[in-house]
Amino acid sequence: MTAKRILFAAVLVLVVGAALAGLRATTSTPNPRRTEPATASADDQVGLAITVYNTSLALIRDVREFVLPAGESELQFVDIAATVNPATVHFRSLTEPSRLSVLEQNYEFDLLEPDKLLRKYIGREITMVRIRTENGTTRTENVKATLVSYNNGPIWKIGDEYVTGLTSDHLRFPELPANLYSRPTLVWKLANRGGAQHRIETSYLAGGLSWNADYVLTVGRDDKTADLDGWVTLTNRSGTGFRDARLQLVAGDLNRVEPVAQKRALEMMAAARSAADSKMAEEAFSEYHLYTLGRRTTVANGQTKQLALLNGTGIPVDKRYVVNGQQFYYRNRQSPGAPIKDNVQVFYRFRNDDKSGLGVPMPGGVVRVYQADARGGLQFVGEDRIDHTPKDEHIDLKIGNAFDIVCERNQTDFARIADSVYEAEFAVTLRNHKTTPVTVQVNEPVGGTWRMLQSSHDWQKTAAWAAQFTVPVGAEGATTLRYRVRITY
Repeated sequence: MTAKRILFAAVLVLVVGAALAGLRATTSTPNPRRTEPATASADDQVGLAITVYNTSLALIRDVREFVLPAGESELQFVDIAATVNPATVHFRSLTEPSRLSVLEQNYEFDLLEPDKLLRKYIGREITMVRIRTENGTTRTENVKATLVSYNNGPIWKIGDEYVTGLTSDHLRFPELPANLYSRPTLVWKLANRGGAQHRIETSYLAGGLSWNADYVLTVGRDDKTADLDGWVTLTNRSGTGFRDARLQLVAGDLNRVEPVAQKRALEMMAAARSAADSKMAEEAFSEYHLYTLGRRTTVANGQTKQLALLNGTGIPVDKRYVVNGQQFYYRNRQSPGAPIKDNVQVFYRFRNDDKSGLGVPMPGGVVRVYQADARGGLQFVGEDRIDHTPKDEHIDLKIGNAFDIVCERNQTDFARIADSVYEAEFAVTLRNHKTTPVTVQVNEPVGGTWRMLQSSHDWQKTAAWAAQFTVPVGAEGATTLRYRVRITY
């Protein structure tokens, strides 16, 4: 072999060796691993605020800080209310609003459960672990089986055979399917054209959060003054807890038919300001009233929490006894000639104004009334529900019917005066078995076109078909109200 041929062969060997080495390097280099989606949890929260409406609706404003890669990536937003309405989600970067955008949003609510996990493995292999006991010895047996079907029970393929009715102690799955989540999750596909560190604000509407107002009115022994305490009872059935949150409550009748209601709710959260102290601060907003707790609070899932709303001391109250007449004009059809007994209803009235020590719009709720007995112990004397009550309005609370005041009424005369003209006379007897005098308000319905001919007590026309009488009754005494009306039909 000539020197030229030897040199050519050596060069060829080097070239082929280098090519093979490059090929081995290329084939042995692993493919880059798929980047796992970033996760933002409650541990990333730097701000949380909740506005709860009295219609089992809440607006959640959640601010979190985390790192995002440049370009397109996926973010899993966990620790959200399970009752979230995905159509109401509002997402934006507070750090660089114009450089981070949402390309897609998915709400994943197919939660991880044993039955769902098994169904996701149809057509895949699972390890069935069976426990066997032979001759007093317990051992485990692992059986590789493919789940062929899961309709009214699993069908397995083991080797070349199909098996039903096979039981096992437990099942082992090689991995969790990507489309099953352990908790409700919002998944965003994001485009990040800015920096890595972002502070993200997410707002959404959710159900399962509700509140109602409860009040305690403690009336003095003289029935002249009372103390009022208002409480907010907040219930969380949203599927998640809210830690160290700013809390606001909205009282009013919210119309949710129009989409603008949701927009207004988002604007309300953005515009609200926190109070300077730990009490509820009230402000008018649109056609509603907004109450803000001046400190942060934690509301756990499945929890009922009570918060102080308002209080007033030494509120002037008026105890009222009221009788409302019968709509069928007092004829006793069951016992002709016998008087009809009416309940004497008992009310407490007070005014929601600054002079009374209140002057705060009161959300609708239940007012429970207490009064001290002769020994000073508080006793429950009744309750009533109030509607949303603005300031400078009266509140009437019916606490029950009087035990010691009896009312009987009778129609003592009826005469036809002319065509379509009649006269009727009535007697309403009030008996007071108390050791103190009382005044009873008697409200009588009168039909047709009518004119009061005579009355034994002062009266006023309170409506087109109603007359009101004021009847004082002495201690352990009786008084009869008599009046005569002319009616034209």
